[in-house]
Amino acid sequence: MALGLAAKKEIVAEINGVASQALSVAVAEYRGMEVADLTELRVKAREQGVYVKVIRNTLAKRAFQDTKFGDLESALTGPLIYGFSLDAPGGAARLFKDFAKENNKLNVTALSIGSGLLGPEKLDAVASLPTRDEALAKLLATFKAPIGKFVQTINEVPSKFVRVLAAVKDTK
Repeated sequence: MALGLAAKKEIVAEINGVASQALSVAVAEYRGMEVADLTELRVKAREQGVYVKVIRNTLAKRAFQDTKFGDLESALTGPLIYGFSLDAPGGAARLFKDFAKENNKLNVTALSIGSGLLGPEKLDAVASLPTRDEALAKLLATFKAPIGKFVQTINEVPSKFVRVLAAVKDTK
């Protein structure tokens, strides 16, 4: 079904709004996938907070023009599905990577985290980026470690004294 000019402008505006808020974008070719598989991918995407959309490449190029993902223009060829990570930078890459394990017809062709175009070889690196909660937990552990070591060191003085007294008592 052909889209009218108004519908195309609406799609471009919607994708531009999502891309402006997104932390990263993963682009994958879905040639040969069945509708049931795409539906399953969309369900998983909703659960993980990833916005997934199939868009014409010409409309995607227009939508990405005024965003940090404008560098994706050269990678937009073929039937593509776009995954926008809204919560965690590695969300869409992680989703596509996990889904590609089950379905070999989904091939990631490009990634962008706003710092330039990344090829499919960087999928593992981007997918391994921590979520916000994981990053906060690591930061908290980093802040907590010196204090814990200090308390442990302070606690060693009376503990060592008690062990020395116990050793003296055992020898007498």
